[in-house]
Amino acid sequence: MIIKQLSVFLENKSGRLHEVFEVLGQENINVSACSVADTSEFGILRMIVSDPEKAREVLKSKLFSVNVSEVISFATPNTPGALSKTLRILSDAGISIEYLYGFSVGDKSFIALRSDDVAKAIMELQRHEMELISASDLYKF
Repeated sequence: MIIKQLSVFLENKSGRLHEVFEVLGQENINVSACSVADTSEFGILRMIVSDPEKAREVLKSKLFSVNVSEVISFATPNTPGALSKTLRILSDAGISIEYLYGFSVGDKSFIALRSDDVAKAIMELQRHEMELISASDLYKF
């Protein structure tokens, strides 16, 4: 249920994002989900990839600053208010959310979420019979 996510710190400079994806493509590493957040000086690219350890090593060898962290992923119906209901479960359990990102395919939305207590978040979502997604499931999209 726990998914390894890469965080790549990038200079706000034209072409840097492209370089990351080019390197990963050359190494046959697929990106299943990603998000970019930026400040005036740098950006943080967060992504779920098909081989996180290989991606980390390859990007580090190209002098990118890369960290690996743990996130969880779950599915909700792709309907108004569905994500709110899931976030209420976590909030009621006292679980803080650091960030999340997602995408929808058909009638489902898939969310990657980083919380202050990944194990407790998994437990609460399972207790409420939420559909948790494994990393291998995400690679199918």
